[in-house]
Amino acid sequence: MLPNLSFGRLAWLVCSGLLLTTWNTTAAEKNTSASQVPTYQVDPFWPQPLPNKWSMQQVVDLFIDRHNDHIWMINRAGDARPDELSASTQPARSECCVLGPEIIELDPEGRVVRGWGGKDYVPGWPTHLQSMAVDREGNVWISGTDLGDSIQKFSPDGRLLWDFGHRWPKGRAFTENNQQIEFLPGIEDFGLDDDAEEIYIADGARNKRVLVFDMKTGAFKRGWGGHGTPLNAIDNDPVPDYDISGPPPELQQFVPALHCIHVSHDGLVYVCERGNDRMQVFTREGKWVMSFSVHPSTQARGPNCGPPFGTSAPCGTTFNMAFSADPAQKYLLIADGTNNRVWIHERKDGALLGSFGGNGRYAGNLHWIDTIGTDSKGNVYTGEVEDGKRIQKFLLKNP
Repeated sequence: MLPNLSFGRLAWLVCSGLLLTTWNTTAAEKNTSASQVPTYQVDPFWPQPLPNKWSMQQVVDLFIDRHNDHIWMINRAGDARPDELSASTQPARSECCVLGPEIIELDPEGRVVRGWGGKDYVPGWPTHLQSMAVDREGNVWISGTDLGDSIQKFSPDGRLLWDFGHRWPKGRAFTENNQQIEFLPGIEDFGLDDDAEEIYIADGARNKRVLVFDMKTGAFKRGWGGHGTPLNAIDNDPVPDYDISGPPPELQQFVPALHCIHVSHDGLVYVCERGNDRMQVFTREGKWVMSFSVHPSTQARGPNCGPPFGTSAPCGTTFNMAFSADPAQKYLLIADGTNNRVWIHERKDGALLGSFGGNGRYAGNLHWIDTIGTDSKGNVYTGEVEDGKRIQKFLLKNP
């Protein structure tokens, strides 16, 4: 109950996103009580303003270091508008702002701890930053999606430690080839398995496969396609469009873009198949376990879709995901950049339990959400791209 709230005040809270409720869409069928489904409330005063007149740019990915709950984020500079950098002109046209570093570390209170990186920071710095991860030693790994981009590993203070290589040769035109493993055409997303010392790569911006490499040497170890298809059986043909009046068809092979890859505590590999509104789940060895749809009435692909498919509106629902913070990782929180919602699914069977968010600019709303993470207390962090350009914190209300 919400006592002493007028209808107008309640409507303002709901529309502004400061009051967030969970939709228990399948709770009745699953006999799941509302108290078991996580609910969240936005912290409208988090983070604190960036220092040094740094502009907040597209937060295309983030990662929470569970050792200290520090939040690492990509502050992608390539899409900065001139009006956002007016303090960097000579003479300055206005008081704010300047281009800040592309890698920023925040403490749990939202204060900047440090920042580093950007164009020409080191040889091979990604042209189009896309993904990041932090290993158990606190080292920061980043990748980019342009031809010629790869993965690089840095110390927490920004010292280059290792370059993964496997870059697409300069000047060579791209042709889809899911069988060759020497060169990668940019990296849409990757995940680290510290226990096995392996890198999982969602090679699904231009190809349609998962590849696994050694974390220390960069040597190839294994790979597979949708539903566990062996690499040598993946076709190299474009994925056809479909009748968007209905849900995407249940295809055997992956549908680009593969927009995230994460490994759970119990060794399952979760792949965001944005081009088909679908999550696929595998063992570490590539054996298919299950798949489930995420809001499949949403258009997933087609000629009128925005990046990486075209130049119009976003399409697809599985932009990224995070595990809940409990030891069993009971829930999946899936970032849907088209509907601008976070869908809450049961991890063991993919059943939908609820959601929060909604398109808008107020605190608690989302605009082109592209990334999501959870800290050790179960709080959720989201990053927005296009002209959303912000990071938000949602407090877990029923731990």
